[in-house]
Amino acid sequence: MINDVIKDFEGKLKKSIEALRHNLSGIRTGRASPALVEHLPIEAYGSSMPLNQLAGISVPEARLLVIQPYDAAMIKAIEKAIQNSELGINPSNDGRVIRLGIPQLTEDRRKQLVKQVHSRVEEAKVAIRNQRRDANEDLKQLLNEKLISEDDQRRAQERIQQITDKSTKEIEQIGSDKEAEVLEV
Repeated sequence: MINDVIKDFEGKLKKSIEALRHNLSGIRTGRASPALVEHLPIEAYGSSMPLNQLAGISVPEARLLVIQPYDAAMIKAIEKAIQNSELGINPSNDGRVIRLGIPQLTEDRRKQLVKQVHSRVEEAKVAIRNQRRDANEDLKQLLNEKLISEDDQRRAQERIQQITDKSTKEIEQIGSDKEAEVLEV
């Protein structure tokens, strides 16, 4: 029973860490990356779809993204979604493909992006603390139902704290790596 609680807790932590990685991949750095736009919602065919389902995205140069819609009629919708996004990039199209030139980041923009990174890392830490609390509640419930002893509960809580500390360090490392990437000129 204790092992089930710990395995469930570890699974939730892995999902939180992956969610953070995915979340941070959308933060713009000085380089072009398909992750910047691939999940951008586009109004198409009467519903909202991610860009990567409507177009091929390539990176021919370090500062250029090329978006080639599978359906040429979607160019206007894709262009509009990019302009309305938080990217701050103006698209240009030639009727067949959309080009996004990734400009150099200003110092102010870098600071804003670092703040975004910090806030997303903090959200991930809060999620981990909430999951730790839930796992400890599950252990307390097992103790109240007399399915485990107090010693077993204490050992399991220590194990959960060790896993939490390890995951927190991993999240901080991911955040500092992304921060360094954003600040890189």
